[in-house]
Amino acid sequence: MKKVIAVIEKASDGGYGIYLPEMKGAALYGYGVTEDEARENLMENLESILEFYEEENRPIPEVLNGGDLEFDYRYDFSGFFKTYPFFNVSALAEAVGVNASLLRKYKNGLAFASRQQKEKIEQGIHSLSEKLSTVQF
Repeated sequence: MKKVIAVIEKASDGGYGIYLPEMKGAALYGYGVTEDEARENLMENLESILEFYEEENRPIPEVLNGGDLEFDYRYDFSGFFKTYPFFNVSALAEAVGVNASLLRKYKNGLAFASRQQKEKIEQGIHSLSEKLSTVQF
């Protein structure tokens, strides 16, 4: 089984899109009104592509690994804030130690975070998650 990164993003019409940055040219993507619909659509599109190659008696492109793919779902910033809208961008930026204006630009696709900046934000969110997991009422 081949593990492939699948990036979840906010689509321009407000739904969810999923693309595979490592598989350019494979025309494999997912879309849905909800994140679950987009994931299901990605799987349906994979099945359709495989059926096409089978019906046309053409070899399946190596990048598709015969359809034996496992998707490693990740968010871009727009997808993260769409899925978790209860996060206030300014408060989250302060909590993870990044500039709030810059995080808003990441959220809206007006700027793109470096790998190092993504890791810093991700580590900050994971740290918050650990703290939240200890809350008791």
